[in-house]
Order: sequence, then C-alpha cells, then structure tokens
Amino acid sequence: MTSHPAIACLGAGRMGRGIAVAFAYAGHRVTMIDVKPRSAEQFAKLESEALDEIRKTLASLARFGLLTVSDADAIVARVTVAPVQNSAAALADAAIIFEGVPEVVDLKREVLAAASKLAGPDVIIASTTSTILVDDISGAVEHPRRFLNAHWLNPAYLIPLVELSPGAATDPAITARVKALLEGIGKVPVVCAATPGYIVPRIQALAMNEAARMVEEGVATAEDIDKAIKYGFGFRYATMGLLEFIDWGGGDILYYASRYLEGALHSDRYRAPEVISRNMEEGRIGMRTGAGFLDYAGMDVDAFREQRLAALVDLLRHFGLARPPVL
Repeated sequence: MTSHPAIACLGAGRMGRGIAVAFAYAGHRVTMIDVKPRSAEQFAKLESEALDEIRKTLASLARFGLLTVSDADAIVARVTVAPVQNSAAALADAAIIFEGVPEVVDLKREVLAAASKLAGPDVIIASTTSTILVDDISGAVEHPRRFLNAHWLNPAYLIPLVELSPGAATDPAITARVKALLEGIGKVPVVCAATPGYIVPRIQALAMNEAARMVEEGVATAEDIDKAIKYGFGFRYATMGLLEFIDWGGGDILYYASRYLEGALHSDRYRAPEVISRNMEEGRIGMRTGAGFLDYAGMDVDAFREQRLAALVDLLRHFGLARPPVL
C-alpha cells in the first residue's frame, strides 16, 4: 500500500462525506460513489450538495485554525463524486473501499456484493455500520478475508476513534493494514470483537439511558445533569479510560459502591460483573497493588498519577476554570 493510497466511499451521504474530508485532509484522493441510479440532473444536484458540504466543513476547520483557505481549495480538489454507472472505473485504483449506506442489511449486502465483484480480490473493503455485525453482511462480499467493519464516530473528520471489528473470515493482516492506514491519517483505531454495540455505543447507550432516567425520576434538571457530565464525568474521562479509573481508585471501591446502589435503587443494572470480584480475590485491586485491569509492574505510579493530574489541570485551563490562589 502506497503512503497515500486512493480511497473509495460507497455512498455520498454524511458518513461518506466525513470520511472523504478525513482522508483528503491527509493527502489522499477520495472518490465518493453514488449507489443509486439517477438522472444526470439528479446526480449533478447530489454532486453539488456533497462537494458544497465538504467545502463548508473545510471552511469551518479553517476558522478553527486547522488550515487556510488555500489549503481548503487543494483538499477539496482531491475529492470527486462518481455516478453508480461509473463504479468500475471509480473502484479501479482504490486501495480500500468504505461502505457508508443506510443501516439496512439487504441494502448493505447488495452494495457490498456489487462493489466486491468490481474491485480486485486484494482491495480491502470495510463497512462503517454502527449496528450490524460484520458477519451478518460478510457473506455478500467476494473474498471475505479482505472484509471488516470500521465504525467511525460522527463527525468522522474530527473524532479520532475508529472501532475496527474483524469478522470470522477476516485475515488479521488486513486488520493490521487498516489500522496502520487510519493511524497514518491521525486516527486512533481500536480492535474489538464482532459484538452488538462495539465499545463506545454499548457504553454510551447505558450512560444516555441513565441520564434520561434521572430526568424522568426528577433527580435533577436536564441542564444540571448535563453540567455534571461535562464538568465531572466527561472531564475525568477525557484524560483517562474507564478501566484505568477503576484501577486508580481501586476495584474494591467499585464493588462496594455497586452493591450499595443495587440495593438502594432496587435494580440489578448496578450489579458489578464477576470480573470485579475475581480481581479482588486475586489481589488485582488496581494501582496500589501493582495490577488491576492494567499492569503497573515496573511503572513509577506516582509519576503516572502526576501526568494524569497535569492533564486535568490543562482541562481546567481549557474551560477557563483554573484560578490563582487567594492570598
């Protein structure tokens, strides 16, 4: 794979446009392929809308100081939109194809089957589905060893994370190549099993439902709950992961807090999983024992904590909440 391989996106909607911006910004040529048969007039309208949105996105990034207006012109010039009847030519030089059509299994299978017939057997194909398991659609792909899911989080051109989910037939070397490609454009890919919700949507759904439930129960106003998330929950987890935070305080604290909440709120949704009890039994409490979910053996834990606290101070400054002492 060359340093800036050509990229193809199946679909010219929101996901295709976001991926196009991310790759074009990083120096890649990108072709968004319309998957619907349209008249010349209808296609021209779609093409205009897609490129206009990309220009607006780049203009906003210029206002944020990430590029200049002349940079934006060069970046958008790397993006083209092709009608469905030109799919073969559009896919001819693509090194990787991202499918970004609506979350309908039959539609995805149809689009993936057509593209995989036109693309060479070594061209990597990735769905971007946020809900459908990779093996539910991989059967439509010729040479499924080159197929996996790459779940981008919107807006795709800004959020660093991409969740890679290989299927049963996916060649591990393909996963490694996609991971390297994404890292090359500044993304942070993680690999997860093909499971409903992947990582972020699964955690996010629990948190969002609990926030909505607290509004329903009258625990606090929507405004105060969001303020608590922004300046408490989100503030901490912008600098450390959830499992790292368990280790920071100790898995035993989570265990006892979970037992209390389960009883006080009469709901098993707060019950700690067995791994928490097992870690406690094995002495894997967290940083203070040298191991928890993560391994801290040989690490200067005090220096590590200092780094994390410094990152929190940087966030205080970002939010304008860092103040000098009153003397």
